[in-house]
Amino acid sequence: MEVAGLIFSNIHNSSIPELTGVRTMASVPFGCRYRLVDFPLSNMVNSGITKIGIITHNNYQSLMDHIGTGKDWDLARRSGGIKILPPFITTDGVNKGRLYTSRLEALMGVTNFISRCTEDYLVLSDCDGICNLDLSKVIDSHIENGADVTIVTRKVSTESMDIAETSKVVTADDEGRIRDIVSYIPGEVADEISTNIMVINRMFLLNVISDAGAHGYTDFYHDIIAARAKKAKFYRYLYEGIYIQVTSLVSYFQNSMKLLDPAVRNGIFGTEKTPVYTKLRNSAPTRYTKDAKVVNSYVADGCVIEGTVENSILFRGVQVGKGTVIKNSILLQDTFTGNNVTLNCVITDKNVVVRDGRMLSGHESMPFFIPKGSMV
Repeated sequence: MEVAGLIFSNIHNSSIPELTGVRTMASVPFGCRYRLVDFPLSNMVNSGITKIGIITHNNYQSLMDHIGTGKDWDLARRSGGIKILPPFITTDGVNKGRLYTSRLEALMGVTNFISRCTEDYLVLSDCDGICNLDLSKVIDSHIENGADVTIVTRKVSTESMDIAETSKVVTADDEGRIRDIVSYIPGEVADEISTNIMVINRMFLLNVISDAGAHGYTDFYHDIIAARAKKAKFYRYLYEGIYIQVTSLVSYFQNSMKLLDPAVRNGIFGTEKTPVYTKLRNSAPTRYTKDAKVVNSYVADGCVIEGTVENSILFRGVQVGKGTVIKNSILLQDTFTGNNVTLNCVITDKNVVVRDGRMLSGHESMPFFIPKGSMV
């Protein structure tokens, strides 16, 4: 069984513009020391996939810095390995003179990569969904069903807050064969939606891309999946594990806070057999002074804490000053807070400086965000 992987790094940038203004969705920080791309990458590597392409669009410098040669994922290889696939502008056809605007157009732009693969199957994945998924089970199900496409789906509840407006609602029969797929309408009840993780036959995908170019198709789900559901063999694989989707800044905040629950944290970061890999950074252990107080928080290495931290997430290199109180907040890498600072429901991007005596507060439904490199 030969399988290659494709990851879309920019598809959902508009979901969280506060953090994607200076980076791709794939390189948005999450969980103290990880980036969103680490989760689909690790799922693929843990399932034995060693040839992976990452489709980019814009603002992908931080993504390239994070991925490097791919050695932290054991993907620095002579054959296969990881490849950054920059945007491709054609002089004719659908993408003439412009960057891609949809999933299908993005696939058209990397036709050369797909055609050069010798693998029979491709695993496609977005970066806005966070889960620890054994893709080998999905691939086995795909082969067993003789499917053209197998889409990983998840159940949602009426109280769920992590349904993006661009989500696709999947209807399948008792055997798991997809009978219809439609766009999610906000406010309506959705039982089962696509995670945008799928296994697809490589030759089927090449034929689809060729046909789409000839007919001017641009929407993968509408023009390909929904239009061919009755003729082609499309199946769904229902994922019942913990799944987190980042759909907005509020969603990013609330879902990050879920990591303070050990059950969620263990479900996301897996076991020794299914770890989540990321770029290594050799930092000293976090230093806690005698006046430091840390309660129910998730703290990375390299921090210096002299004040109080409660129900918060601190990334690498964060400094908390004397008399400072951090509650219900997310401080990204190398954030510096001075003395006697009070932060509540605040998200700071990287390299933010909060000077002495500042008091900033948001709310769980509207966290206060401080852009990268700002001084308050």
